[in-house]
Amino acid sequence: MLAVMIGSSTASAELLIRITEGADSAIPVAVVPFAETGEMPAGDQISSIVRDDLTMSGEFRPLAPEKMLSLPSKGEEVYFRDWRLLGQRYVLVGQLTRMGDKIEARYELFDVNREERLLGATASSSVNNTRSLAHHISDKVYEAITGVPGAFSTKLAYVTLQRSGGESMYRLQVSDVDGKRARVRLESDEPILSPAWSPDGEKLAYVSFETGKPAIYIHELSSGNRTRVADFPGLNSAPAFSPDGRSLLLTLSKDGNAEIYKMDIQSRSLKRLTNHWSIDTEPAWDHTGEGFFFTSDRSGGPQIYHKSSEEAEPRRITFGSRYNARPRPDNDGKYVYYVHQRDKAFHIARTNLQTEEETILTRTESDESPSVSPNGRMLIYATKQDGNSVLTVIAVDGGAAYSLPASEGDVREPAWSPIVR
Repeated sequence: MLAVMIGSSTASAELLIRITEGADSAIPVAVVPFAETGEMPAGDQISSIVRDDLTMSGEFRPLAPEKMLSLPSKGEEVYFRDWRLLGQRYVLVGQLTRMGDKIEARYELFDVNREERLLGATASSSVNNTRSLAHHISDKVYEAITGVPGAFSTKLAYVTLQRSGGESMYRLQVSDVDGKRARVRLESDEPILSPAWSPDGEKLAYVSFETGKPAIYIHELSSGNRTRVADFPGLNSAPAFSPDGRSLLLTLSKDGNAEIYKMDIQSRSLKRLTNHWSIDTEPAWDHTGEGFFFTSDRSGGPQIYHKSSEEAEPRRITFGSRYNARPRPDNDGKYVYYVHQRDKAFHIARTNLQTEEETILTRTESDESPSVSPNGRMLIYATKQDGNSVLTVIAVDGGAAYSLPASEGDVREPAWSPIVR
């Protein structure tokens, strides 16, 4: 068996972004190419990355630069009449200045109809980190318009599988949300499953079969240090960090049946949270940090259940089909997302926890592993496209989607990182 830790500086083939569907209700916004003073690093311009970020959210429709009547770089150069003629609701302008090994960005966002400045700020980064600077600006623009924090500076963890000559290689990777700057963190000729982020965004927990059986590891991304925390007889699966980062929910069958346990990470002490003859698995903490969702077949087939506390009785959440699994709640306690089977196809659906209304969100047919963005506005999941496994991101309210296929092999098991302030 082979498992190799990869240094954080090692790059992998990036995911490729493909916009597959736009939203008719997207808000028109003009991201004017930023003026530049001094030598800028090669590669994508900061303003083009911001434009792409806003497009990916599904909530905005940026104007192509070649359709702009002028290219202002500061507020006093913005003529609102021109932007109204172009049908724009908002306009973003800015200036980039190189100062030694740093790039400083000054940017302003305007409401065109109100002729009002919504945002004026300065941010900087090293010359080698301008993508992070661009994602930061995207986050600020998104929040200024929607009132919701942006998630463009967060990360994706996922597993790629490449087959060659009858052999398989699994790679745990971390990238930006647009698939750029992908880095391999672990590779193995045995499966890697279920990556889950710590709330500080500094660690991943996952399942690895590198010893010939499933075991759960916690991987510190900055150092590469790994700790095997669960290697009991039988099943060790589906880790999920608690909101305070001190414990894990996991599924163990060490006592003969698959049950949900809580592990204190420091002491490794275990507390059994379910006790039923059925299979209980795939736990996920709810927004309170006191209760959790899980999948159980105690009603005759896989369904989503919720316990409001460790001692509470489970309450069944899903009823819309004979198969509902892999629950992933949002951070506000409004929805839970899951894999839903209907007419032999597997989709991603959600249930409103207040109204109990169920909505099917995807039109693809082999969907799995949903993960909600930390601001609750986007959802990533794995599906099939042209025979390959790809990741697809959709706006949770529908109408927009983009896919992230690997340049080589399949990609699966996505996990969206938290927003780290």
